[in-house]
Amino acid sequence: MPNFAIIGAGAMGSAVAKRLIEHGATVLTCLEGRSEQTIVRAKTAGMVPVGREELTEAELILSIVPPAEAMKVAELVADISAKTPAPPFIDLNAIAPKTMQALAARFDGSGMTVLDGAIIGGPPVAGKSGPTIYISGDAAERSRLLEDCGLQVRRLDGSLGAASALKMCYAGINKGFIGLGAAMLLAASRSGAAESLKAELAESLPDVDRKLSKSIPDMYPKAYRWVAEMREIADFLGEDDPAATIFQGMADLFSRLAADVEGSRTLVRQLDEIQTPSDTGAMVMP
Repeated sequence: MPNFAIIGAGAMGSAVAKRLIEHGATVLTCLEGRSEQTIVRAKTAGMVPVGREELTEAELILSIVPPAEAMKVAELVADISAKTPAPPFIDLNAIAPKTMQALAARFDGSGMTVLDGAIIGGPPVAGKSGPTIYISGDAAERSRLLEDCGLQVRRLDGSLGAASALKMCYAGINKGFIGLGAAMLLAASRSGAAESLKAELAESLPDVDRKLSKSIPDMYPKAYRWVAEMREIADFLGEDDPAATIFQGMADLFSRLAADVEGSRTLVRQLDEIQTPSDTGAMVMP
């Protein structure tokens, strides 16, 4: 069975590693400078800690980190590949196509294959097939190794950047909706309209009510990671698209919520007070 290397042992990276390991693969990772929590998470998943240079012993190197760290990971792998022949590198982060192209340019002249990827759905869970991993620029089907080890992969016909564009559009709708809902619920709380809004949502928009009741609390620990993602979406839309300002605002909103989660939790309490219990699950992006 193949060896993979995953850079990033967060909730998604470690869960993807566990799925691969459960299907017989070995998953290498580099834990230099990582927090104790990350080290424990990686080892619990069954990932094998190695030095940076040893990552090249894998058949594929996957980057699964917050968007703000994507370029740093690419630079790390590019530096390694300059010294040692390296396997294909797949960036699976929520970044704009322009960022993906700049990232790929870091490998120019190295002869290393760089693929554009995106993950849609939550971390792998036992008994379920998701998430879906989209890959573009993979004419040679290097990503088939991931399918052989239990992951759901869909290859896109588009060139490098197509998978990132899909991610931006999907996250813009899904996470943008969550941000919009949180903003309006907080406005209702500030203006004394919370109870009336809560009742109206439950009566006239029950699906929206259930979605927000599940997704907003689920967002709290992730808000800090969504800040850079909203900025990537704004960059994807471009200065000429007035909607770009919406996602710049979303970045500021999630930044504020992230600070509140780590601080007084005043906004969290306001949002919790207006939420209604959800009786059905809602798909939430990680």
